[in-house]
Amino acid sequence: MPVKSRFAELLPEITAWRRDLHKHPELLFDTHRTSAIVARKLKEFGCDEIATGIGRTGVVGLIKGKSNTSGTVIGLRADMDALPITEETGLDYASGTPGAMHACGHDGHTAMLLGAAKYLAETRNFDGTVAVIFQPAEEGGGGGKEMVDDGMVERFGIDEVYGMHNWPGRPVGSFAIRPGVFFAAADQFDIHITGKGGHAAKPQNTVDPTVVAAHMVLALQTIASRNTDPVKQIVVSVTSFETGSKAHNVIPETVHLRGTVRTMEPAVQDLAEKRLNEIAEGTAATFGATVRVLYHRGYPVMVNSAEQTEFARQVASAVSGSCDDAPLVMGGEDFAFMLNARSGAYILVGNGDTAHVHHPKYNFNDEAIPAGCSWWAGIVEHRMPAT
Repeated sequence: MPVKSRFAELLPEITAWRRDLHKHPELLFDTHRTSAIVARKLKEFGCDEIATGIGRTGVVGLIKGKSNTSGTVIGLRADMDALPITEETGLDYASGTPGAMHACGHDGHTAMLLGAAKYLAETRNFDGTVAVIFQPAEEGGGGGKEMVDDGMVERFGIDEVYGMHNWPGRPVGSFAIRPGVFFAAADQFDIHITGKGGHAAKPQNTVDPTVVAAHMVLALQTIASRNTDPVKQIVVSVTSFETGSKAHNVIPETVHLRGTVRTMEPAVQDLAEKRLNEIAEGTAATFGATVRVLYHRGYPVMVNSAEQTEFARQVASAVSGSCDDAPLVMGGEDFAFMLNARSGAYILVGNGDTAHVHHPKYNFNDEAIPAGCSWWAGIVEHRMPAT
């Protein structure tokens, strides 16, 4: 099952969909235009059922095969939302929305799944039902959880779920996957430090929260370097440092730190949360400041099911000739919520030598579309072969 010729024929059309979505990015759950386009196209394709408003703005389309003796329902999921980043690509179809861009390729994921849906609705060469799932708010909003909590899996009787993400640095259209733990749990924290502000010429009359925060940023790195077993994966990142003053001659009253903690095991996740609180409180007390810590557990570890991963690997190898072993990824992925609800697998498809995701010069590579669409279609036709 190499790349299907039908997707080569459809490539200009799918590319046009993708570039239109790229030009009109939408954030989190505000994917109203994108969701409406998806629903309209699924109707044009002849889907048997289309449901909107799942998990707020998610869309699910059902396509029935030529037969249904198996009674199996396979879910294929793509994400739709963009990122709050100002685009710097200079493309003629660059984002027209200030401060938002498709910097992670969700426009490509949505377009590829739409292409696969069109093909599957045309051919219906399978025994069972496919649910094409278009999810909002993958970028920090937990749209996958919202769709699961909204009863999507039970409502449509989904038995297995499969997801895909483009991957810069891999050859275009190549694949990589791994069984078991794949993407990290991604937690967030906010640390609010309060000192005593004053004149920069008289620091002795202040409790400088900037100094407290600077020590805290460095001390937080010891969670990974001195508290965690070196063979365990953990990343602690302070990503924002904001003071309560912008003047050169004012020591501020407050500092706000933001960041993330990424782990692969529950015990390490527990340790990280405990030590983060202890370090923040201890450092603040050392300098006479006060601190308030808010720790939010976000996406869980994403775990690929063994059987479905091997099957996904076989389909990918048939499409591109091989499928590599993927590395562990410390990024978070809320497809984890769907994999917690049902067995399934998540795969990476090569985006070529492009800027990395979440970069203002990133762009999804349209040359990856035929391979991605073929993998979606292959999952359905080979997991539920026509009788």
